[in-house]
Amino acid sequence: MSGAPFLLIDAGNSRVKWALVQADGSQSHAGAFAHGGSGAGASVNSAASARPGALSTTASATLLPADQASRIDEPDWSSLPAPASVWLSNVAGEAVAQRLTALLDAHWPSLPRTMIRARERQCGVTNSYTTPSALGSDRWAGLIGARAAFPGEPLLIATFGTATTLEALRADGVFVGGLIAPGWSLMMRSLGEHTAQLPTLDANAARGLLTPGASTPAGDQPRRGPFFATDTPRSLSAGCALAQAGLIERMWSDLQEAWGMPVRLVVGGGALDEVTAALKVPHTRHDSLVLSGLALIAAESAPAAHH
Repeated sequence: MSGAPFLLIDAGNSRVKWALVQADGSQSHAGAFAHGGSGAGASVNSAASARPGALSTTASATLLPADQASRIDEPDWSSLPAPASVWLSNVAGEAVAQRLTALLDAHWPSLPRTMIRARERQCGVTNSYTTPSALGSDRWAGLIGARAAFPGEPLLIATFGTATTLEALRADGVFVGGLIAPGWSLMMRSLGEHTAQLPTLDANAARGLLTPGASTPAGDQPRRGPFFATDTPRSLSAGCALAQAGLIERMWSDLQEAWGMPVRLVVGGGALDEVTAALKVPHTRHDSLVLSGLALIAAESAPAAHH
């Protein structure tokens, strides 16, 4: 295999994250762009070497309406060194897949590319899904990235995107199962769309509403204890954030009881700041589990990959 880097692409429901890494995990370029426009083409050049578990990306998440989900603004890859191959996780559908293909063809028309799928076993992780391939490719890559970042530890992995997903990973690398719930922004939007008197909030509109003291009248002391909001937008924003936090805390507590040992809670995703502000349990932030897992899959699979 040549010394050229791998191009890694994580196409989620709200945005696309990418990184250019060597086989040893050292990263030279990374970025993110939204399906609709905000954050398009954002990138960073980094000379820092990092193991796959420490890959970094830029641009905050932009949660977009569903009618924008089929559009992708193009990043500027014209100055990137030519990669040896591209490794993709795509959970955003066929329209996004076609646009990514066109984008890659425009820069490197003959570039070998592999769309990953969940397997029974890979990179030290065993998949307990009844049908292993039915597990989302992003969740599978994220499990592999988490296993590498925190080897030998029992983990609960919470990802706060369009959907909120939970994965329970034993210390021996066995993924025992997970949960999927509506994400913070999707909860708020669903309430607005399906109730007559509630506003429809997106993440950008709601992010400034989560501080309990934000609506305290001037001169009054900030309220202590439970956050009961005094206007409808804050009620929506905080209620949905606390619903997320309650789910995570419940499953973290249950998992530790079931396994009889401490479990590291690993968190990531575009709504991470909003949800973790409501969490009352210890947690570890990791912003690039999927890309980290893709790097490991590429390094392990590239010599024998079929494109």
